[in-house]
Amino acid sequence: MLRVTLSFLAGSVLATGLFAQAPKIEFPAASPAATVKQRVGVTDIEVNYSRPSMRGRKIFGGLLPYGEIWRTGANNATKITFSTAVKFGGVDVPAGSYALFSIPGETEWTVILNKVPDKWPWGAYSYDAKNDLVRVKAVPQRLPVPVETFTISFSDLSKESAAALMLYWENVRVPVAIEVDVASTLVPQIEAAMAATEGKKPYFASAMFYYENGLDLKKAAAWMDAAIAEQPDAFYMIYRKGLILEKAGDKTGALAAAQKSLEMSRKAPGLVGTEYTRLNEALIARLK
Repeated sequence: MLRVTLSFLAGSVLATGLFAQAPKIEFPAASPAATVKQRVGVTDIEVNYSRPSMRGRKIFGGLLPYGEIWRTGANNATKITFSTAVKFGGVDVPAGSYALFSIPGETEWTVILNKVPDKWPWGAYSYDAKNDLVRVKAVPQRLPVPVETFTISFSDLSKESAAALMLYWENVRVPVAIEVDVASTLVPQIEAAMAATEGKKPYFASAMFYYENGLDLKKAAAWMDAAIAEQPDAFYMIYRKGLILEKAGDKTGALAAAQKSLEMSRKAPGLVGTEYTRLNEALIARLK
């Protein structure tokens, strides 16, 4: 009887909320988490990091002493992931995820990829250099205006196969070059697609890729012919056939393609006709 009474009382206390569980509260982070993603060629790069702010403090040579390992962010060590192999600061790096550490210096930084991306809660306190995969040197650049909050971004994407990883904080910017070998990834895929017996083949895109990357120009010309056969009125493809033949040293063939494209583009309405008229005229002038 006593056990039943106690059970009833306990249930009543819970029901009234006297023993209710405290709610989970999310407080704002001093260094909020961030993710930055960038595609370079056909390679996806992702960086996960936390972003500390200056808050009136001197950062490099102060809060972060020169010559000491830094997690390159706040909280957990920064993590960077490459979907394919890359060159990081000129050094070959396989596809995968890495912890991104750095050693700031007044005139030179060391930027590090560590092979254990998820082992470093709260940064560099248990950092172990024996797990480093890559150490590269980078030259810090002075900024005219200070950056309050630490920022990682990508820039210098003028080429489809290259970019720069940029570290910004205080009055410093630190670039690290990243290069990807697009051809080694795409060429086997293109060749497999062209050898397939079924399905639509990417003739135009493949021809342009081979042309732009200085690959087999005979194949590029043949694929462009196949693309034109599918779309005989596509004067922009005929113009690009002229570019391929020009690069291959076939001036006669390039001139014939440019003249044919010029005749068609002059009849095309709107700005596209005007643009390709100009482009073909420039190509013809080069070939004569």
